[in-house]
Amino acid sequence: MRAYLVLEDGSVFEGESLGASGRAIGEVVFNTGMTGYQEILTDPSYAGQIVALTYPLIGNYGINPEDFESRRVQVEGLIVREASESPSNWRSAQTLGAFLKEKGVVAIKGVDTRAITRALRVKGVMMGTVTTEEAPDAALSALKSAPDYAKIDFARRVTVEDPYRWGPDSSGPEPLDRPRPAGAPPLHRVALLDCGVKYNIIRSLAELGCETTVYPCTATADELLRDNPDGIMLSPGPGDPAQYGYIVDTVKRLAGKKPILGVCLGNQILGCAFGSRTFKLKFGHRGSNHPVKDLQTGRVSITSQNHGYAVDPDRLKDGMEVGFVNLNDGTVEGLRHRELPIFSIQYHPEASPGPMDSAYFFRQFVDVLDRQ
Repeated sequence: MRAYLVLEDGSVFEGESLGASGRAIGEVVFNTGMTGYQEILTDPSYAGQIVALTYPLIGNYGINPEDFESRRVQVEGLIVREASESPSNWRSAQTLGAFLKEKGVVAIKGVDTRAITRALRVKGVMMGTVTTEEAPDAALSALKSAPDYAKIDFARRVTVEDPYRWGPDSSGPEPLDRPRPAGAPPLHRVALLDCGVKYNIIRSLAELGCETTVYPCTATADELLRDNPDGIMLSPGPGDPAQYGYIVDTVKRLAGKKPILGVCLGNQILGCAFGSRTFKLKFGHRGSNHPVKDLQTGRVSITSQNHGYAVDPDRLKDGMEVGFVNLNDGTVEGLRHRELPIFSIQYHPEASPGPMDSAYFFRQFVDVLDRQ
């Protein structure tokens, strides 16, 4: 089946349908990772976006139910150069194309992903549509009437509806009214504000002996503190941080009450809570090969990233300072408070699928909790 990718500047790319028939509209971004397409598809931070994968062959290790990063597919659409129809992996349960059709995801293959990536690098990310239903002119007309990505509160769309618990002995999310498994109590209890969390963040905490209770992004400071957790985590998530003033207000009320760790959007929310603001990057950081320097130790890590906004370092106040910088463009990659046990990173220490350079960050958070 024929498919089109139409960008808001009028550019048209013709290819073949890979997933479901229909139309997908979203912000078109690119990811440079060589692996990890299943994690990308289920990462809530990609809500509202159509993702172009720069690696030319996608789907070569198939799809399996163990590597999902959330309860559903989160991307609006997918763009690939070539899709494998014969995956080689003993864990594979189905092909990428079959999975996309089953989940109702509109996708396109057989397009020049290098040309698409170059267009986004030169002009910046832009809204676009992938369609199997209509000609490019009609698709462009529909695109022009769609709401802008930056005007939507995506955190409310991807957040959990009801709080759940995930402990060291859990196999996944568990309702709060379910009895805890028998055995040793968790080392620490963490309250996580879910703006679009990836499961591997919670898995990483569980491996270190922590029990995490996940709350909706609309939870108040009092709700997060009600069970007296040892620490607070602010999750990653999609969208423009300027839409999340209500979350910033919650974090302001939490500061000084408990140790706080922010990841990705959590880093941006912390920056805003301490006087700064965010600005939109031209084409964002999305991939698994981004070098980041720790300004305290001088250590450089190769990191997994997925964000389109950055914190303005010049507006930070009340003891908050830059802790990490991106070595490609110098933007803020993490914050540290000079007095309070509050710190954050813009990149993803949980990796999935990699690299693992920054996995030590969870250990640092647990060490902080140990000292409280």
